[in-house]
Amino acid sequence: MSATGDKQERPPKKQFPPTPDMRPEWEIPAEGGIVVVDKEAGWTSHDVVARARRLLRTKKVGHSGTLDPDATGVMVLGVGRSTRLLTYLTGLGKSYVGEIALGIETDTLDVAGQVTATHDMSAVTLAEVVAATAQFVGDIEQVPPMVSAIKIDGKRLHELAREGKVVERKPRPVTVSRFDIEPVEGETGVYRAFVDCSSGTYIRTLAADLGTALGGGAHLRSLRRTAVGPFALEQARPLEDIVVQPALDGVPHLARIDASDDLAVDVRFGKVLERDRLGAHGDGPWAVVDAAGVLIAVYVAHKGTTAKPALVLAG
Repeated sequence: MSATGDKQERPPKKQFPPTPDMRPEWEIPAEGGIVVVDKEAGWTSHDVVARARRLLRTKKVGHSGTLDPDATGVMVLGVGRSTRLLTYLTGLGKSYVGEIALGIETDTLDVAGQVTATHDMSAVTLAEVVAATAQFVGDIEQVPPMVSAIKIDGKRLHELAREGKVVERKPRPVTVSRFDIEPVEGETGVYRAFVDCSSGTYIRTLAADLGTALGGGAHLRSLRRTAVGPFALEQARPLEDIVVQPALDGVPHLARIDASDDLAVDVRFGKVLERDRLGAHGDGPWAVVDAAGVLIAVYVAHKGTTAKPALVLAG
């Protein structure tokens, strides 16, 4: 389980219940919108997008990053024209809470896999576990698991894994800013982990590497994504209860420019503008908002002192 959705085995196609009548809050404005889903276990990211398309009655739905079928928690969707905003969300940091079980290794590094080795780690103390996590905080390198969605020679690793193949994978740099541990009450050798990390970090790999660092092995027993950038569980809703939020809610991390009516006209036409006229400061990108508070475009730095639209949502 990972920030990039390592295990994408496809379970049988999910049978959805009949789509209810569209509710008012599901009406999609011209500029599209953002949906923050609390994904339940057993759903692939593809399932979530497919169901959202049916509920919202539009094919224009995409996600900012996959989440394993067994994992739960925050998934951010773009709807309508706002699918184009997802490029600004895919690289956001992620937060997770999961359970790591010491003593058992699996071929998928999580509870869904086949046991490949066992270790007696009953003597390992909480202090030793906490101390071992320190080596995985900061800028580190991880070897992607064989059940990841990364492509090698045009084929995804999880596809090769299903064929029984294991190929060499190069370590990839990631950043872990938090890796806190607490024991799970009543269970020996099971620890709850709280992780804040960069996009692309494999939580199951953290679990397995922690077990190795402690002289044995481990696997990830459960995983829940608690945040994607500024989008937290408090905002997330079950699929059947989703609400389309304004497109502007999707880019709170971008510098905001409030455009006058005259400027908004030029922005809607997608004109290259002098940064002084745009009111753009810093390096960008800039979220340009009209007088009604609607996100109409995202501008980026261009040649010399100008800025150009990376995308225009409201024309």
